[in-house]
Amino acid sequence: MDVMKAVKERRSIRHFLKKDIPDEIIDKLIEALIWAPSAGNLQSRKFYFVKDAKLKQEIARAAFGQNFIAEAPLTIVACTDNKISKRYGDRGAHLYSIQDVSVSIMAMMLVAHEAGLGTVWVGAFNEWEVFEILQMPDNLRPVAIVPVGYPARTPSAPRRVSKNEAVEIRY
Repeated sequence: MDVMKAVKERRSIRHFLKKDIPDEIIDKLIEALIWAPSAGNLQSRKFYFVKDAKLKQEIARAAFGQNFIAEAPLTIVACTDNKISKRYGDRGAHLYSIQDVSVSIMAMMLVAHEAGLGTVWVGAFNEWEVFEILQMPDNLRPVAIVPVGYPARTPSAPRRVSKNEAVEIRY
């Protein structure tokens, strides 16, 4: 698939078909997460792949009732790992690790789109509740939730800012 085409066609999907995702595709999603670049190649991130219906419902409640999280066949909880601070200090823990998770999610979303799957980035949730639900170790911090599944419907493209609004070139 043409990468620019995938970037432009990918949409935030909040309605999913009740259809399982084949293991081969899940493996590709995992590969995309792992192969994304990271600060100092420390790979300071961890991803929880949640298929259990009860856990997904608890996560949806912790996400202020965003029930589409529970309706997706797969929900990924993306976490930073503060062990990066051993090398990069506070900037590593509070910035680089979030950037590492972000670039991993974008890579995974593009691979998901190529496979015919829909995704949506969810940032509105109670971190502590998700931390507790998944019984995470203290070094992890959940920073994003990404439901994944086959789209039941795909919204049209939202308006984008102009190139002049988005970019300033200095010579």
